[in-house]
Formats: sequence, C-alpha cells, structure tokens
Amino acid sequence: MIQIIGANASCHLFRRLFTPILYRIPDKLNKYINRRQSARNESVIRNAQGGLLLLLAINAFGGGYYGMAGAAGVPLEWLKGSLFQSYFLPGLFLFCVIGGLSVSAAVLVFRRHAKANILTSICGIVVLGWLTIQVAIIGYVSWMQPVTAFVAVAILFLNYKLKRYDH
Repeated sequence: MIQIIGANASCHLFRRLFTPILYRIPDKLNKYINRRQSARNESVIRNAQGGLLLLLAINAFGGGYYGMAGAAGVPLEWLKGSLFQSYFLPGLFLFCVIGGLSVSAAVLVFRRHAKANILTSICGIVVLGWLTIQVAIIGYVSWMQPVTAFVAVAILFLNYKLKRYDH
C-alpha cells in the first residue's frame, strides 16, 4: 500500500515538474518550424517577384530598342492624334524608365533592400500607366499588352504579399 501511494506521489511530482516543460517544447518547435516555413515562403515570393521584374525589364529593353531603331513594320498611322511623330521617344521612355525601373527594382528585391517595396510599387504603377496610355493612343494591337498588364498586377500582388515579411 505504501508503494502504491509512493508511486502515485512520484507520478504526480513528475507531472508537476515536467508538464510545463513538455508543453513548451512543442510550442518552441512549432515557432521554429513556422519561422522556417515563413522564410521559405518569403524566398519563393521574392524570387518570383524578382524574376517577373527581370522579365519585364528584358521586354522593356527589347521593345524600347525596337522603338528607337524605327519600329520597322509598325504603322506610323497608329501615332496619329498623339504627340509623337515617330516611335523614338516612346521607345526611349520604355527603354530608360520602364526598363531601368524594372531592373533596379529586381536588384533591390533580390538584395532584400528596405526600399524594394517602394520601387517595385512605383514600377508596377508606371507599367500599368504606360499600358493605359498606350492602349488609349494606339488601341489593342498585341497579345503582349494584356500579358504585360497581368505581369504588372502580379508584381504588385507579390509586393503586397512581401510586405508581411518585412519588419
């Protein structure tokens, strides 16, 4: 009878001493796992955003160069009613501003720079503005217009998702 009481008492003592520790271990383990999962998610989002920004930059550099070189095969009639006589100035804007913003934002995103969110937002908004003005002037003429708009919206969405991870 004494052994049963002693065994019961030692079990009770064991539970009182180690239960708080046993409950804390899973909490700490969950926090560690969640931190690792969160870091992995951030990395995937950051790489996707940076990749889309680089894709946008390559597209802007190619389109800008093509416009500055004369845009062979593109009718000049599309520019009637606009401020432009040729595709040189729109090509220059596309090359320098949109291409430059896109590649700069991509570099900042990959470097995890504090100003990456701001520059990425500016880049996405400028691209959407550019496309809006382009469609207003020349109309819908290429499948690349909606695809580029989708890429810009995706960049802005990923930027919104990344703000969760920045401190």
